Amino acid sequence: MKPLSDEEFEWFLKQLNMKLGIDLSGYKPHRVKRRTEILLKKYNCESFTDYIRLLLKDEEKKKEFLDKMTINVTEFFRNPEKWWKLRDKFLPDLLENCNFKAWSAGCSSGEEPYSLAILLEELKAPRGAKVIATDIDLNVLSKAKQGIYEEQNLTNVPPNYLQKYFRKLENGKYQVLDNVKARVQFKYHNMLKDPFDKGYDLILCRNVVIYFDVDAKRQLYRNFANALRKGGMIFVGGTERIFEYKELGLELIEAFFYKKI
Repeated sequence: MKPLSDEEFEWFLKQLNMKLGIDLSGYKPHRVKRRTEILLKKYNCESFTDYIRLLLKDEEKKKEFLDKMTINVTEFFRNPEKWWKLRDKFLPDLLENCNFKAWSAGCSSGEEPYSLAILLEELKAPRGAKVIATDIDLNVLSKAKQGIYEEQNLTNVPPNYLQKYFRKLENGKYQVLDNVKARVQFKYHNMLKDPFDKGYDLILCRNVVIYFDVDAKRQLYRNFANALRKGGMIFVGGTERIFEYKELGLELIEAFFYKKI
């Protein structure tokens, strides 16, 4: 396959948006191009034109493309010490709001929102305390709703949580129990295009924003800050920082945690 030019790649991005409704303009271009070229080689496509045709006629290939772009790799209680800090130090205060409202943005296959739902169960939060969980990938949202996971995804789950909130299936996998599932509502949402709801007590967006370019990151964090109520918090990933948090009306209260003031 001959080297593909930047002009061809720009054309490809426009076609994705126009014909498939996939807008990757906020993603890091070199990363999108590298991953796309891997898929072109996989299917012996000589050009981006050939690959667009393939995506238009094959829904499974389209799902695969989205999956490769959005990096759906996650686990329960990622960076566990920070989750226990959330449970012991921050969540009790946030739950004083009787209409507690949380959002897991870029939730992937559901480990993150279910982790929060488990903590809500542990703290005996009112049944109305819910988690909205969103992603751009309908395929992983479908998987998330089932709540079935490999044992490797549960490495950070304490043994007593595993016993209380999961059941082991005959195939060796684990399924989240219905009381945990009932706290999570999964929905499609494109963070770069769709409007944000308001009044959140807690927003989790972890290890997602790192894949966006600088301008998209700034806009996302601005939108997240606007979506929080006063006193609400955003919980980010271990490799992420909100450098301009003061300009957004946020306060860094601990590594990974920002509060709206």
